[in-house]
Amino acid sequence: MAELTRRSVLAMGAAGAVTLLAGCAPTRPQPSPSATPTARRPDWAALERSVTGPLLRPGDTGYGRAKLTENPAYDAARPLAVLTVASAADVQAALRFAGRYDVPLAIRSGGHSYTGFSSGGAPGTGMPASLVIDTRNLAQVTLNGDRSATIGAGAPLSLVYGGLGDAGRAIAAGSCATVGVSGLTLGGGVGVMTRAYGLTCDALKSVEIVTADGTIRHVDANNDSDLFWACRGGGGGHLGVVTALTFATVRAPQVTMFALSWPIEQAAAVIDAWQNWAPTADPKLWSTLKILGGSRHPDTLGLSVSGTWLGDESGLDAHVAPFFDAVGSRPASQSAGTHTYRDAMMRYAGCAGVALDACNTGPGGALTREPFANTSHVAYDRLDAAGIDDLLAQAQAAQKVDGMVEGGVSLDALGGAAASVSPDATAFVHRKALATVQYTSTFDTGAAADPYFAYVRGFREAMRPHWGDWAYVNYADARIDDPATAYFGDNAPQLAAVASKYDPEGLFTQPQGY
Repeated sequence: MAELTRRSVLAMGAAGAVTLLAGCAPTRPQPSPSATPTARRPDWAALERSVTGPLLRPGDTGYGRAKLTENPAYDAARPLAVLTVASAADVQAALRFAGRYDVPLAIRSGGHSYTGFSSGGAPGTGMPASLVIDTRNLAQVTLNGDRSATIGAGAPLSLVYGGLGDAGRAIAAGSCATVGVSGLTLGGGVGVMTRAYGLTCDALKSVEIVTADGTIRHVDANNDSDLFWACRGGGGGHLGVVTALTFATVRAPQVTMFALSWPIEQAAAVIDAWQNWAPTADPKLWSTLKILGGSRHPDTLGLSVSGTWLGDESGLDAHVAPFFDAVGSRPASQSAGTHTYRDAMMRYAGCAGVALDACNTGPGGALTREPFANTSHVAYDRLDAAGIDDLLAQAQAAQKVDGMVEGGVSLDALGGAAASVSPDATAFVHRKALATVQYTSTFDTGAAADPYFAYVRGFREAMRPHWGDWAYVNYADARIDDPATAYFGDNAPQLAAVASKYDPEGLFTQPQGY
């Protein structure tokens, strides 16, 4: 008899992101969308004949590369197979196969899952060896006139920014070059223009998604509107496999990038001033506050505030002056420069001066994969003096973790356009929060990941008295208690209803459900 609980997992980069879920799965029965699961040995040859994209299994040439995610901490994964889909029809075939043979699924967009679920069964993730449905070859960016763009689900942000920027158009999204656009969007999509234009999911006009019954659906505000609602912030992998997204675009703005730093001795004043200023500043101004230690900061913690102003440099000074006044001093160093949207986003991606086709971590790419262990909070409350002390103490602890390349905390301002949308208008519930908080740790390749997960989770635990249990689904963590509430709050019951409607047998059951 087939098991009653399928472990079908997803990580689409969100950024998690997204991207992205971990924990205890609901126990819904799992028959195939087209046939009752059987105990027969999976007919991999039949699947290979039914798809256009390459299907690679252990021992096949190219399997070792195809199985990799963006996090080397999960390189030991040995998925049952990796199917790099060439179309929505390939996804249909994979879902039929998984249902027929009761094969676990892992769905991959960018491969940035914090919990490693897109690896298809890495040791320590608690997930079985799986069939990976990899959408990264669905990466075309197509401009639809001058108002919208249709983007393949697996397009990394570098290609999104290149394709849109070359056409003089823009969307608000993240800053990591290799994050997949679908994972980012499905989890909400926090980025460097969020306060001006909203979350990435706020620009979403329609989604092409293959649901558990094998149907290719084109969902929008008028067609399967409940599913469309869930695709805007409900996280990936619960409801189907996204193959394309259409976004409303805006005219590409001028972007002034700025960077400020202070001695760590002034951290308390900087934190206090930033949390009062950043979420309420002009919506055209977004910023992030970082306190980082590790071997990249051998002498003392780094304290910085950086961000974007949508306009030329001359307009920035008046908007940062109140922040400087509240700190009580000007920064020890500051710099700013105005760029085109395309150039600014490529700089954020670490690809300034790099050819677009080299802005990746693949063969010949200019970027390097680096192991990481992260978790998150969503901050609704400003820290008092005790909270600031706790934040600084935990950041300082990064200096004591052997092998820590860089670790600490990043606070990304919300407010502005993101806050102008009702918390129940989309599945992303954290509209009224002040900031998303990311506890970060990068470490030496080959090192055991446990000490670094312990560091970031300890940081989060220390801040729970101040920020509660809220978390961002694109920065998921397997150890978060009550993940449905942490990620989705009051929207969780509606998300559960949508999942039951479109996936009644639980083909896409995730380790952390609604």
